This record gives sequence, structure tokens and C-alpha cells, in this order.
Amino acid sequence: MAASSASSSLFSLFLLSLLLTMDMAMAFPGHKAHATRSAHPNHGPASHNYRDALSKSILFFEGQRSGKLPSSQRMKWRGDSGLSDGSAMNVDLVGGYYDAGDNVKFGFPMAFTTTMLSWSVIEFGGLMKAELENAKEAIRWGTDYLLKATSHPDTIYVQVGDPNKDHACWERPEDMDTPRNVLKINAENPGTEVAAETAAALAAASVVFRTCDPAYSKRLLDSAIRVFQFADKHRGSYSNGLRNFVCPFYCSYSGYQDELLWAAAWLHRATKNPSYLSYITVNGQTLGADESDNTFSWDNKHVGARVLLSKAFLVQNVGPLHEYKGHADNFMCSLIPGTPSSQTQYTPGGLLFKMSDSNMQYVTSTSFLLLTYAKYLTFSKQVVTCGGVTVTPQKLRAVAKRQVDYLLGDNPMGLSYMVGYGSKFPERIHHRGSSLPSVSSHPAKISCSSGFSALYSGGPNPNMLVGAVIGGPDAQDKFNDQRNDYEHSEPATYINAPLVGALAYLAHSYGQI
Repeated sequence: MAASSASSSLFSLFLLSLLLTMDMAMAFPGHKAHATRSAHPNHGPASHNYRDALSKSILFFEGQRSGKLPSSQRMKWRGDSGLSDGSAMNVDLVGGYYDAGDNVKFGFPMAFTTTMLSWSVIEFGGLMKAELENAKEAIRWGTDYLLKATSHPDTIYVQVGDPNKDHACWERPEDMDTPRNVLKINAENPGTEVAAETAAALAAASVVFRTCDPAYSKRLLDSAIRVFQFADKHRGSYSNGLRNFVCPFYCSYSGYQDELLWAAAWLHRATKNPSYLSYITVNGQTLGADESDNTFSWDNKHVGARVLLSKAFLVQNVGPLHEYKGHADNFMCSLIPGTPSSQTQYTPGGLLFKMSDSNMQYVTSTSFLLLTYAKYLTFSKQVVTCGGVTVTPQKLRAVAKRQVDYLLGDNPMGLSYMVGYGSKFPERIHHRGSSLPSVSSHPAKISCSSGFSALYSGGPNPNMLVGAVIGGPDAQDKFNDQRNDYEHSEPATYINAPLVGALAYLAHSYGQI
């Protein structure tokens, strides 16, 4: 790891105890100062039952579970699956999440999902009340798996299942009989993107569990440190070495520099070790800190890293990171219509629109960043300046709320894009387990090919995947609710993960929790 200048190191060491104290006040769920600052700022009527949506957004993750389900499982139509995962390489890879509507465990989006669930809890967990424990369980289901996947030195198991063969079948995860191939990265076959994202997930989760389960938190952090060292030392895109298996499903198009910056930011947040501050200040520009890309997703973490690092400056007065306030401001300005640097497309109905395939993932991730950055700005009594236009934290929150409200039903279709929320929502989502009869109602095996009759059926899914947020409408606000339209009808864990934090904030701000 690159060495910092003597002055930066001394400065960082001097601030160490102060930063830990301030991080307690702002980051750890349930801390009194956190709750006081966030006391019900809105007094008008709420547009939606955000508390109900929050509960359902977390429940969704139980429908995506792989492995042996616990007795506390609330999504009762699901059963055990993938109980021999990892056996192809004599490792235990049972557990984790299916990413979307298929039965493959992709490590890259699973790690990002875990990072964003953790960030949701770190920033807004103190507002979640009864849902906090459910959110932590959703995180732990992911981190338990990631610990297994990183248990061998200089090796990370990054995928279970053959996506091409899996997609050639339409079968329940409980019936799954497609190959459970195991893919790994190591020094000879690196995959910096997935390695660094895994380090970020473990580091972020270590913050979540620091006070409620210190031993588990330490285990997560120790693994995060080791995995980041591996990611940084053995650089190379996992889309190269594993191209035939990860592309076009989860190719890395943004490169691995963003994940290295993102992971270093999370390790700085989790450890307050000056070496990570030094790494960021020395390597930030090389890793794309000031690039103009304005998309935050499982693939591109630049914007998320900028917002995360801006907290260290805005809230904790870490001077060497002052530039990240400007980088984060630039992203916010790109979102606000009417500002000189506005460059974001919105549908006629007002939905942020990045691309047709699973657009709602960008809506939820952006909404989370808007609310999180507004929190940092409010704490530091600052605003965003977009040319000659001043954008307040209240404005950022209003933009985020508009996006969440659209998702929950305030749109031209009058349709909630969260399954089970509201009176009208998608009934034919692109999801194998949801679209086929449950094992309890149909114990006999449903084979690979015979399940396709369900894919093309016009009837509603027999099992409701409560809380699932799907890809959403097209650029003209239209949605046809067709199961075989995966671009618009498929749910994904990384759509829901950032929404958890946004819904917690909105539910609290309207006095619902």
C-alpha cells in the first residue's frame, strides 16, 4: 500500500480518536444523536406508507435466499436449495443470494448488494425500529456466504452455477439440476472488480455489526483487509479471465479502478487506519475520483465512492479529502433539472431514466445517494452550488422522494413497481420460483423444460415475491407486465438494497416509525 506523506499521516493519527467518536454519532444505528438530528422533519401528509414499503423491501431478500432456510423464514413458499454448492471444488459455498430471477449465484452483484444493504443500515438503521433486525439478518445472509467465498488465502470463489445452462431452463431453485460449476479468481487469474467489491461489502458490514456482534465484526474486517490487499496486488479484470461465464450477464464495463477506490473508502471508514487515507489521496485521481461518469450501480462505484468520501470531509473534517465534496457536488448538479450542468434524462412522468434494461436499479441507487448526501450537508450546514444555482439538502431530498413515490405508484400507469405494495402492482414478474407452483403445493419435480409453460403463461405468478422491485417502465412510462420481458419485469437484489435506506428515511421523516 502506498505510503502517505509524513504530514498526512500525522494529521490522520491526530484525528483518529475524534473520528471514531464522531462516526459513532453519525453512523451507528440507534445512537441518540443520530435520532435527534433526524427527528420527523416533515409535517404534511405522507404520499405513501413508507413503513410498509420498508418492511416489504427487506422481506424480499428472504425470497432470494439460497441454501438451508432457517426456521425464522417468513417467505414460506420458498424451500431449501443449492445444498451441495461448492462441492465441485470441495469447498462449502452453501448459502448466499440468487441475484435476480434465475438460480445462479453471481459474486459481483451479491457483494454490491451486501455493501448497499450495509450502507443503508449505517446511515439510516437508527430510524428503522423493528425492521433493523430484519435488515441485519439480510446483511448477515450475504456476509456469511462471502466469508465462505474468501476463506482460502489469495482465492475468491466468485460464482456458482452455469448461467447459460441455467437460463436454458425454467425451474424452481428447489428442483435445480443444472450444473453448479464453481468459478474462482486467484493470483494467476485475477478479478479485481469482484475482489475489491467483496472487500467493500465485508468492511461495510463490519461497521453494522461492530457494537451488536463485535466478534463477527472483527472477523468481517479482518477478511476485508486481506481481500483488499489481494485485489490491489493482483490486478486484472475478471471479465477477461472469466469472460465466457460472466459476460454478458455481469461484465465489468467500468474497469476495476472504481472498485479499488470504493473498497479503500470503506476500509478507511471501517478502520480509520491512516494507510487507507494515504492510499486514497495518492491514488484517487488514477482510480478515477474526478471522472464525469454519473451512474451508480453494481458495475460503476465512482459516484458512490465520492459521496462516501465526502462524509469524511463534511462530517469528520478530514482535510485531505476536501476535493470529494466537489466531486459529489458535480454528481448532484447533474441530477437537478434547471441547473447549468443538468444532464440526466427523465421520463415524461418524472422517472430518472438511464437505460431500458433494469432502469429501476439506477433510480433506487441515486435516490439513496441523494438522501445520504443531504444528510451530510445538513450536518455540516452546507449546500451544493451548481453554477449560479444553489441546491439545498431539502431540494435533494425532494428529488429523491419524487423518485421513490413514482416507484410506489405516483406515475402515469398508477402502478406500484414493488410487488405486494399498493392496490395495483406487477403480477407476472420474470422470476422462476415466483412463477412456478411452490414445492408445498406441487411436491413433484418440475423439470427444466416443462417449466417454460409458466414463463409464457398469461396468468399471475402463483407465489408473491413480496417487496420485489422490478426493472420498471420504459422511457415513455409504459409497462406491459409480461413475464418474458426480463428488462422491465425482473427483480434484482441490487435494486432493493439501496431502497431500504431511502424508505427508512422517508418512513421516519413522516413519523411512520
